[in-house]
Amino acid sequence: MAEKNRGTLRKWLTMIPMVLLGLILLTSGIGKLIAGSIAGETEFLDVLLKSFWGPLMSSLISTLLPPAEVVLGALLILRIWPRLAAACSIPLYLGFMANNIYALSKGMDKFPQCGYCFGVFEKLLGSPSPLQSFTIDIVMLVFAIVVICFFPEKFFTFKPWFWPFKRGKKA
Repeated sequence: MAEKNRGTLRKWLTMIPMVLLGLILLTSGIGKLIAGSIAGETEFLDVLLKSFWGPLMSSLISTLLPPAEVVLGALLILRIWPRLAAACSIPLYLGFMANNIYALSKGMDKFPQCGYCFGVFEKLLGSPSPLQSFTIDIVMLVFAIVVICFFPEKFFTFKPWFWPFKRGKKA
């Protein structure tokens, strides 16, 4: 009985970070997709990687980042491979953190363009400063680690919320 209660507690303790993480990623990705471009968001990589970085790579990231955020956010919200989705989202947070550290090191109080983090939704939500964005990224990284370490199911478990029946029982 104690084992069942512990599994239920772990499920609820990981559900909140999982859904919040999914909502942040989904909102950010959809906002960037509607805006149509995140050009300039990869400026810090241009400085850090210099000759290894070019317009093609910048274009590739601006094209692939919003759909990746939408897919990972949806997977987390729907509880489809949540540990895998959380693990795959960690490189995104590290990239966002590097971007914010670069902006902070340049003394920026505000990002140079609107739509940097949440795309068109920044008109409704307001545009976060680099320090606020960095704080959000740290929270997202912690949430991802919580989901990876404490989600009660196996790593590749496929049990979405909408799944109609439980394992071992016939429909």
